[in-house]
Order: sequence, then C-alpha cells, then structure tokens
Amino acid sequence: MPRKDTPEPSPVADFERSLDALENLVEKMEQGDMSLDQSLAAYEEGVGLYRRCQTALEEAEMRVRLLTDPQDPASAQPYPDAPGPDA
Repeated sequence: MPRKDTPEPSPVADFERSLDALENLVEKMEQGDMSLDQSLAAYEEGVGLYRRCQTALEEAEMRVRLLTDPQDPASAQPYPDAPGPDA
C-alpha cells in the first residue's frame, strides 16, 4: 500500500505551534505542582521548543534577506527604529 507523505509544516506554522507549546509549558511550570523529575523533563522540552522557535525565526530572517537582495543577502540592513510617540 503506498504511503501518503504528509507535507512538512511551514516554518511559520511550526513556530506558532512551538511557541504555543512553550507558553503552555511555562504556565504549568509556574504553577509549581511538578516534581523535580517532571520539572527537569519540562525544562528539557522547553529548551527544545525554544530552539525550534529560534530556528524558525532564523529561517524567516534569511527568507527576508533573500527577498531584499537575492544577489547579496548579507547586505540587508535592519530598518532603523521607528520614532516613539514622543518624537
């Protein structure tokens, strides 16, 4: 029987899912009801989720750089900070 390949989630979808999971995990940890073993496992899971979020953000940044200047993505510069409401 042929296997159906499931499409990989987009970096944005993966980022959003990972961020939601990380926020939920932090809420559970902040309640203080976990044992030490559970806390360590949750921390380890949180580090993995953080790394997935960071990777997704780096991929998004690279896509923006490529769109900005496909010939020289490294030349992309951040936009200057917008002036605040008092400016």
